[in-house]
Amino acid sequence: MTPAVAIIGGTGLTRLDTLTITHQEAGSTPYGEPSSPLIYGELNGRVVVFLARHGLDHTLPPHKINYRANLWALHRLGVKQVIAVAAVGGIRDDMEPGVLAFPDQIIDYTWGRHGTFFEDNLTQVTHIDFTEPYCGALRERLIQAARALNFDARESCTYAAAQGPRLETAAEIRRMERDGCDIVGMTGMPEAALARELGLRYATCAVVANRAAGKIPGVTITMAEIERNLLEGMGRVKTLLARVIPLLDEATATGQTDGA
Repeated sequence: MTPAVAIIGGTGLTRLDTLTITHQEAGSTPYGEPSSPLIYGELNGRVVVFLARHGLDHTLPPHKINYRANLWALHRLGVKQVIAVAAVGGIRDDMEPGVLAFPDQIIDYTWGRHGTFFEDNLTQVTHIDFTEPYCGALRERLIQAARALNFDARESCTYAAAQGPRLETAAEIRRMERDGCDIVGMTGMPEAALARELGLRYATCAVVANRAAGKIPGVTITMAEIERNLLEGMGRVKTLLARVIPLLDEATATGQTDGA
């Protein structure tokens, strides 16, 4: 059976232990190898496929991820909807560690990444509408599930996509805050744009892992803190996914993939 839904796991979610795995397969695409094998399974009675964005052993830094291969592999399977899980830093004052956030806008600060499928052997230049970068219908399902579970979640925010793999300076965070960003991560782009080019319904479920650089004066960000917050936050994500996946069949998609 073709999986209608894919989950892309980020830092803190390289494996989905709530998934009853049926099989996995290595993928090859015209753009190279995906980050990990495609893992098929069942989650609350629904067939899904899971892909570890950073690799199963978390060895791929954000700027080295083959985003085009990842999205193409899912598209080729017939996947219609993609839930992207990501760890982020909190910029806005209410983005405390551990909360979930469902961004509705994104600003791209990355560079040097392959950000489009439309660049070689074209018969014409192709542009996509990216006014609303995330699928509104899929975001709403995630938000409704978070409400039903009484999770502490932020339902509207702007994601700053930073280059990485280093964390940001305090000055960079101040600039992002002036630009209107509320959270900062390293993998949101070009993933969201590539999904749009392929006509996939795509939404992000972000877990705030730490306060962004300079937001708490004098405090150094440590990986121990990030890992501790992600352990708790990703537990909530797994519960959220189990709740929302059975609700997605009727939203499986033909037609619009934008915010409508």
